[in-house]
Amino acid sequence: MIIIKTPKEIEQQKEACEIVARVLEEIRVAVKPGVTTKQLNDLAEKLTDKMKAIPAFKGVRARPPIKPFPAAICASVNDEIIHGIPSDRVLNDGDIIGVDFGVLYKGFYGDAAITIPVGKISDKAKKLIDSTKESLDAAISKACEGNRLSDISHAVQMYVEEKGYSVVRDFVGHGIGRSLHEEPQVPNFGPAGRGIKLKAGMVLAIEPMINEGNYDLKVLEDGWTAVTMDGKLSAHFEHTVAITKNGPFVLTKV
Repeated sequence: MIIIKTPKEIEQQKEACEIVARVLEEIRVAVKPGVTTKQLNDLAEKLTDKMKAIPAFKGVRARPPIKPFPAAICASVNDEIIHGIPSDRVLNDGDIIGVDFGVLYKGFYGDAAITIPVGKISDKAKKLIDSTKESLDAAISKACEGNRLSDISHAVQMYVEEKGYSVVRDFVGHGIGRSLHEEPQVPNFGPAGRGIKLKAGMVLAIEPMINEGNYDLKVLEDGWTAVTMDGKLSAHFEHTVAITKNGPFVLTKV
């Protein structure tokens, strides 16, 4: 069931989303060669606690026997697509890191992701990051009342495939509100003009995951970390977006 939020509820959810945006900005500044992904997670947990929010991902359960997710952020480096577990891994000059982060605050969830360069990165890595972020912008532009859900999906696919990249099929965006994952699912691929009609009050987490090579992937033995099958780079951006009478309203912006 798709849950329609009132304007008041969207304003309440925006408070959670602003915390997400502020924490991600602090993480972006903290990313540099020599920093570990665990240190980034510790920073996120400290800031979340200071703002009296609850990390949304920590303790999330998957199918047994996979253990619950142990951290506040997903930290996915280079060929890791999504759900990377923070560790003592040291970031090196030229790496890229996707950081996915969410919180629960006053009954509502916010969720967003950014991909961050570590030091000086290659031109091809920068192009992948820029293209992924731009594909999210293209998708958000279609999050308008009266459009179809797949108009969002199609915008991502068209944008990145024209640049020679591939769209991850195995993971998708989602509705979000009083639950972290609500209906509908929001794929990043598919033909336009299909699926449900978008209505004011829907809130969607739109999150393109784009691979430098093909879209095939595998999940590592930890049960969480998804990596590209060909070992090439992957980038990830996400915003929580409300559909309003006046167009898309990005909630996870500083």
